Amino acid sequence: MNTATASPVMLYTEQTPNPESLKFVTNRMLYRGTADFREEAFAREWSPLAAHLFDQPFVKGVYITNNFVSITKEFNYEWADIMLKLKDIIKKYVEDGGEVLKEGFAEAMQQLDAERVSQQFSGEDGELAQRIKDLIDTYVKPAVEMDGGNIEFQRFDKGTVYVQMQGSCSGCPSSTVTLKSGIEGMLKRMVPEVQEVVQEMG
Repeated sequence: MNTATASPVMLYTEQTPNPESLKFVTNRMLYRGTADFREEAFAREWSPLAAHLFDQPFVKGVYITNNFVSITKEFNYEWADIMLKLKDIIKKYVEDGGEVLKEGFAEAMQQLDAERVSQQFSGEDGELAQRIKDLIDTYVKPAVEMDGGNIEFQRFDKGTVYVQMQGSCSGCPSSTVTLKSGIEGMLKRMVPEVQEVVQEMG
């Protein structure tokens, strides 16, 4: 690649509703999918970029999707002290053409999802579960992604919808409010069988 003609990597930060998470947005497509790394070992297995970020003592979680990386910091650090360093690390990594995710990551995640889906949609509530998942994917996911996070439907059991929050939404104080007032309200209106929405910790 001729670096003289390549456009420079631009990078800026965006606040998220979670004070412990910050969104680092680039002008490059990093990954067409979602990759959530809450444990360093998982990052080292699949994402050289996430592993590189975990080398910093203040990084607690890395979430990669589309053109941004959401980083969750350890609570005993201040963004003012670490934000510029993280910006430099990400910018340099992308400029150098560093590998974001290893080959086979999407397939491995699809396989895990497929196993989960076969459990999710079996039994008498299978059709309802599918409807709930579609509603979450259509109406909730896009809004949550704007905030640097993600929501995944886990299962539907006896009136309760179980979801998992990822990225900046994981452990965010306001995600509980979003979950209860926004998502639960909408699902109850659209699927009367839904009694509550509960967040599962991954």
